[in-house]
Amino acid sequence: MAVEQTLVLIKPDGLIKSLTGNILSRLSETKFIIIGAKVVRVSEELARKHYEHLADKPFFNELVQYIMGEVHNTRRVMALIYQGENAIEKVREIVGDTNPEKANPVSIRGAYGRITTSGVFENVVHASSSPEDAEKEIKLWFKPSEIVGDIYPVKEVVLQNVVEKVWA
Repeated sequence: MAVEQTLVLIKPDGLIKSLTGNILSRLSETKFIIIGAKVVRVSEELARKHYEHLADKPFFNELVQYIMGEVHNTRRVMALIYQGENAIEKVREIVGDTNPEKANPVSIRGAYGRITTSGVFENVVHASSSPEDAEKEIKLWFKPSEIVGDIYPVKEVVLQNVVEKVWA
């Protein structure tokens, strides 16, 4: 078994319901290490890129609004990278089925998820589904400097005219 990385997002409904500790405790059962963690204000661009594989679905715009926190009135998502042997499959097992009603009741989504009256799955967390998705998602949500260790090839570039917020 190879060492893998997987992206886990604690979505706005997980944060607004104060489930962060419960979710992290469940994920700690894997004994995987966290190599990246941050709270993110999700832009519409990030949301659309994250869910671009579902862009043709009728619920796409609702998903974008959901991950951006507009449904729950909080603009926060907690993004984590877990690393370990067979990480993707093991984390997805703890996370449970995307549909909270089909998820194992002891899984995170089975215990804390729900389906809204409009049909949106409020499933509390996201977990990468394959090594390819994990790489794409990790690169979307994290910069190389925000991760402990180089998990994918990196290069150094000199940036000019970069505008960035700094402490006053």
